[in-house]
Amino acid sequence: MEPNRLERLHRSYDRDAELDEAFVVLTLGASLIATLGLLANNAAVVIGAMVVAPWILPLRTSVFAVLLGSLPLLGSALRTLLAGVVLTTVLSSGLGLLATATGFHQFGSEVLARTEPNLLDLGIALAAGAIATYAKLRSDAVSSLAGTAIAVALVPPVCVMGLLLANHQWNPALGAGLLFLTNLLGILTGGIVMMAAKEPFFREQLRQSHLSLVSFVLTGLLVLPLSVSFRYLLQGAAQEQTRQEIERTIRTFLERETLTFGADPSVEVGQVLINWNRNPPLIKVLVRVTNPNLPTYTQISAVQDAINARQPLRYELMVQRTAVVVVGPEEAPNPSDSKNFELIEPAPPEPPAVEAEPEEGTPDGPPPLPPLPAAEDQDQMDTEAATTPQR
Repeated sequence: MEPNRLERLHRSYDRDAELDEAFVVLTLGASLIATLGLLANNAAVVIGAMVVAPWILPLRTSVFAVLLGSLPLLGSALRTLLAGVVLTTVLSSGLGLLATATGFHQFGSEVLARTEPNLLDLGIALAAGAIATYAKLRSDAVSSLAGTAIAVALVPPVCVMGLLLANHQWNPALGAGLLFLTNLLGILTGGIVMMAAKEPFFREQLRQSHLSLVSFVLTGLLVLPLSVSFRYLLQGAAQEQTRQEIERTIRTFLERETLTFGADPSVEVGQVLINWNRNPPLIKVLVRVTNPNLPTYTQISAVQDAINARQPLRYELMVQRTAVVVVGPEEAPNPSDSKNFELIEPAPPEPPAVEAEPEEGTPDGPPPLPPLPAAEDQDQMDTEAATTPQR
């Protein structure tokens, strides 16, 4: 690499590692937005905080410092990042205590989703770190930096950790901290790999750098706890798919193969739910009936026995009936030889209007008005009307 380009990169990374007013203000703003968005369970607000947060800058500097083996630059970048983490933790914990004091104790899905990291999160962090480093080396790719910040999400896990610590939820807070550490080391390792792959100079530095080896080892240590969470994720997905298939099977069985639910037109299956937390699992069938006495207890018991005879597990069946009143007048059937199947006969077409032709010698248009009476005739008519006695 040319000495001038290396020097320019060094100066640029030095600026990114500075703990200045802009970093503090943006960190406080991003932390406030993210914490309030988490309390409101608003994903769009949390995404906005990811864009505002400046933490990717000192972390990207750490990649450069690790490859060069520059401990002063690495210390400066980590100090700036640590200051951001402390500010965010204190602010989110304070807001968490305030929310608890006002009676807010239940967190939404945006908080819970950041308490169980897995291998997928590590893969996202590795890719985001590689893209962030590539955007630094290529000025025409700088537009990808905002998307990288959204993908890796450094600030929200720390905000979640502060909220949970304020509510004394230690294990979920530990999970949020593990997610932040996963993102941190993932970005660092992905950035190191990208920089070494992009520049031959840094590739040679990677072979000589002991700090890079430390980063790889720490990232590898995260694989074990993340693999456990990933295995639970796969098991949960498989169980959910199995539950949906069993629910569809039971619904099909009830509607097509039972006289109680399928052949009786007065019983309509609305919804089938299965409570898997009970032993045996409880099948709850919501039905709409026109006869409130159907289905009977004997019929439900027979259907339950038929279901258990086809399944390796035993189930308990419970039916919730909703009575429906059918209202409508009766009408005699149509004659069998009727060929007119139209509900309403169309009205016969109206004959076209025929315009009368004017007689010969009569001008077109309406007749003219008669002339007004003269003034003397008008006075005489008024006098006669006044002297005429009223009846």
